[in-house]
Amino acid sequence: MRHFTHEENERIRAAIAAVERRTHAHFAFVVTPVSDRYVLFPIVWSAVLALVAGGIVALGWPHFALRMAFGIQAVTFVGLSLICEWLPIRLMLVPKHFKHMRAKHMAHREFAARVLSRKDHRDGILFFVSQAERYVEILASHDVHARVGEDVWQSIINDFVAAVGAGRRTEGFVAGIDACGTLLATHFPAASAPGL
Repeated sequence: MRHFTHEENERIRAAIAAVERRTHAHFAFVVTPVSDRYVLFPIVWSAVLALVAGGIVALGWPHFALRMAFGIQAVTFVGLSLICEWLPIRLMLVPKHFKHMRAKHMAHREFAARVLSRKDHRDGILFFVSQAERYVEILASHDVHARVGEDVWQSIINDFVAAVGAGRRTEGFVAGIDACGTLLATHFPAASAPGL
């Protein structure tokens, strides 16, 4: 999860500003390093492996002192818990479907907070990326979704994922933002804003 450089941030900000000039629909953009802390998984895996270590000691050395076996379990549990606190290892312990579920949940919370709850009630979309989960979603308000089908959003996501996979992360972001902006400008041009 490499951070954006200042130049990359500026290119992305410029792309977002260009979208906002072309449409009266709201465009929200969220990139998060991780969608959840996944604190339960290191504890569960450490506990399971500590129990296995205790079982191995009990079966392999039945006359081993109970106090020593408990010490082995405790050290195994604490040691593995500490090792599994490192985010890359913690993420390896979490099933992919659970990571995607948590990222989807965060995307929907962000959509509600950044698009649906706005006082001006403008239509809009959220371009959401969760880096650790490798999850991308574009969420659209009802009117936007009615005019632009799911397959169009999925095409933008596929192009974005291909660019990032090819090592062109910033270009992927800028192209994805621009593609969303083009669709919004087509269906919700800035000149058609209510009150103009």
